[in-house]
Amino acid sequence: MKRSLFLGAAALALLASPLAFQTNADAQISTRSEAMTVDPQRGVLTMAPLLERITPAVVSIQTLQETPERTTSPEQEMMERFFGGRRGPNNSGPRAGLGSGVIYDAREGLIITNNHVIKGADEITITLNDRREVEAELVGADPKTDLALLKIDTKDLTELRLAATGEARVGDYVIAVGNPFGLSSTVTSGIISALGRDQRSGDNYSNYIQTDASINPGNSGGALVNSKGELIGINTAIVSRSGGNNGIGFAVPIRTVKNVIEQLRENGEVQRGRIGVVIQNVTPALREGLDLKSLDGALVSDVGEDTPAEKAGLEQGDIIVAFNGEDILDSNDLRNLVGLIKPGTRADVTYLRDGKRRTTRIDVAEVPEDDDNSASNDSRYGDDEPTMMEAFDGAEVSEIPEDVELRGGEDGVYVATVKRGSRAYRSGLRRGDVIRRVGRQDIADLEDFEDAIEGDNGPYALRIERQGQNLYIAVK
Repeated sequence: MKRSLFLGAAALALLASPLAFQTNADAQISTRSEAMTVDPQRGVLTMAPLLERITPAVVSIQTLQETPERTTSPEQEMMERFFGGRRGPNNSGPRAGLGSGVIYDAREGLIITNNHVIKGADEITITLNDRREVEAELVGADPKTDLALLKIDTKDLTELRLAATGEARVGDYVIAVGNPFGLSSTVTSGIISALGRDQRSGDNYSNYIQTDASINPGNSGGALVNSKGELIGINTAIVSRSGGNNGIGFAVPIRTVKNVIEQLRENGEVQRGRIGVVIQNVTPALREGLDLKSLDGALVSDVGEDTPAEKAGLEQGDIIVAFNGEDILDSNDLRNLVGLIKPGTRADVTYLRDGKRRTTRIDVAEVPEDDDNSASNDSRYGDDEPTMMEAFDGAEVSEIPEDVELRGGEDGVYVATVKRGSRAYRSGLRRGDVIRRVGRQDIADLEDFEDAIEGDNGPYALRIERQGQNLYIAVK
């Protein structure tokens, strides 16, 4: 590990050496990195002074879980391989695990780690950088962000300074510190490869930093820091076929960490916000069909009744482009920002409607405990097929059958058939959908629909109702 770190430093030295020949004017506009310094005694480029400040704040976590029998779900198998879980020779009995943690508050003895590191643990032991061992208690955990907060009762601790939220950029130099394979205070380095990575993890909140700094089993819960030694994320997962490092690691960003940990510190749990909208991404086809200038933003496909969004005046078809002072690039951005804001907060929401930018205030409500995203309307579409118009990119539409009960009223046209493999089918249109709007034109009946698509080659941005839910699709 030392050799690989030296080689990385040497390569960086070669890249950085021209700075030594800059003029004074050039030097005034350059920024000196705090990560790399020259050791005056040895004459080598080194990160040692920076690491001396970082590594004491990263701890090793050992857990013991008394489990009578082995669980073998694919997700648990993957987590054990990444996390370093171990059992006895008969695959039964206590399970031991290894992970990492970061000291968040030295005075109170608070340590951040991953939820999956301590999940189900009966005993949690912290090993500090100076080899002291101390038992830890769980303050609280949040599975949806895979974060947990521990507390130890000891003194003389070192905490990490937190980076400012929103500062990280792709290409920034980063350092990962953790305990891979049980090897304490292991340091690897790399860059930020991407920001805002969404792992499509069910109802979890994912907005990860991606890095190529080497992360291996046991690094979970460790620190990802910038070149100033500031904490920018908590290492949490890797993408790997073998279970080892392939140069694709993920860290929970500091914005999420701050929000979740402070709630765990105060309440022992996380309360999530909601504003009452169903959202989706703006695709290139929808951008063209809705005559938008950008793909940025979250498209509002539905607004719940008596919700903060309805009270704030938001409507179907609005494009939310900023929330609480943060720009929104896609639906995942908005979901994370709203979900991680404390209920009761009053926030600004900026949206586009009919090409105009508007801003209003909205009160963030709390997500009900029994809330889910399933369709609440179980209506079934009838089999009657009244007179149909010509095929619409592989779909045939008709007036809405009388026996079909719909949430959104009787206006619109009914998709009677969709030819499998057609453009309409590939775009997501399905039999039983009800088309309520084409572009910015509301549709009352077949005549309206014919007028909306006459002389237009598409793409057509359609707002449809499907099983009681509204969404937008674009048919080219």
